[in-house]
Amino acid sequence: MKTPSSRKPAIKAVVFDAFGTLLCIGTRKQPYLQLMRLAREAGRPPQWDDARTLMTHKLGLAAAAERFQVSLPISSLAALERDLFEELSSVTLYSDALPAISVLREAGIKIAVCSNLAAPYMVPVKLLLPALDAYCWSFDVSAIKPEPAIYQHVAHQLACPPSSLAMIGDTLGADCLGPRRCGLRGYHLCRQAEPAEDAFSDLISFARFVVDTTE
Repeated sequence: MKTPSSRKPAIKAVVFDAFGTLLCIGTRKQPYLQLMRLAREAGRPPQWDDARTLMTHKLGLAAAAERFQVSLPISSLAALERDLFEELSSVTLYSDALPAISVLREAGIKIAVCSNLAAPYMVPVKLLLPALDAYCWSFDVSAIKPEPAIYQHVAHQLACPPSSLAMIGDTLGADCLGPRRCGLRGYHLCRQAEPAEDAFSDLISFARFVVDTTE
């Protein structure tokens, strides 16, 4: 049971993770993972920061292949692009996403998205969730959650002190513990399991909790 604390400042804005929190991918093709597998097969050994590179630079598939110095046949690159299109086309909102945002909006709370992702995945987020107060992408900030810079950036975008921000997402380290270390209030979304303390099983319950906290 989550009990709002009167000793904390009111929550002025909520920061949502994107995929796994507000949105889900219906058809998983994982074209970037396929690209890295092709790079390995071509003789390029994996590097510890490959995933970070993909998410902190504005790289489409062709640009990613060039950055990793992988020469692909046009047919292979075209197949990856088709898989990317199919995956992006399958993105939908979770059923509780818009109702939760509506609850928060009615209470005058700002809404932001903060996400680690490769640049093309921004497109369905903005199409399905237009006109939010802030969008914070790892490839724009050159930092990924749980690095402090990305949380600082979204706080700056919202013009709110970190202590007045609440963040929720399905990744404990990136969306709950990381924000807490930077002064935000972090909460874990556990859709498939019994939530622990300071965690929620759905976004509507979280939104109502936030509104109760601000009253």
